[in-house]
Amino acid sequence: MIEETSDGARAKAGASKSASAFRTISEVSVDLEVPQHVLRFWETKFPQIKPLKRGGGRRYYRPDDVELLRRIQALLYQDGYTIKGVQKLLRESRGLAGLPMPGTRMPSLFDEDEGGEDASAEELALLAAEAEEVDEPAPARKPPPRRRKQPLSPEVREVLSEILMDLTALRRLLD
Repeated sequence: MIEETSDGARAKAGASKSASAFRTISEVSVDLEVPQHVLRFWETKFPQIKPLKRGGGRRYYRPDDVELLRRIQALLYQDGYTIKGVQKLLRESRGLAGLPMPGTRMPSLFDEDEGGEDASAEELALLAAEAEEVDEPAPARKPPPRRRKQPLSPEVREVLSEILMDLTALRRLLD
C-alpha cells in the first residue's frame, strides 16, 4: 500500500528497510518531517552531506547521511542554532561523533570552571568571543518594565494635535 504525504512524497506504508539500507530523498523527507527542497538546500550548505546520485539525479542517502541530517535538523529547529553555527560545529567536531546530541547545550559564559571559582575577566572575554563564533541560541530575555503613563502637558497636546491635523490633510490628498 502506498500513501501520499502532504508534500507529495510517496512512502510505502508498513514496509521498513534495514538500518543499513540507502534511503531516497522522499523517505528521508518523511522521516525527518522536512520538505525535500530543504534537504537539497542543506546539501549546498553542509559539504558533509553527500548522497549518492544515480541516473536522473535521484538521491540515495546512506545511513550516516540520514543521522547527520537528523542532528542538523535538531540543532537548527530544536536548539535554535543558525546555519553558520551548525557549520562551525561541524568544522570543529570533524564529523558526526563530535556534534552535541540534540537538546544538550554548549557551556555558557556564566558556567563556573572546574575549580568552582568564578572565571577571570580574560576568560570571560575569550568565552564571549567563542560564543559569538559558535552562534549559540540567544537566551530568553525579560520584557522591559512598564512605565506609568504621565499626563501630557497642554503644549505637547497642542503640538500633537497640529501634527494629527497635518497628517489627516495629507491622507485626504492621497485618497
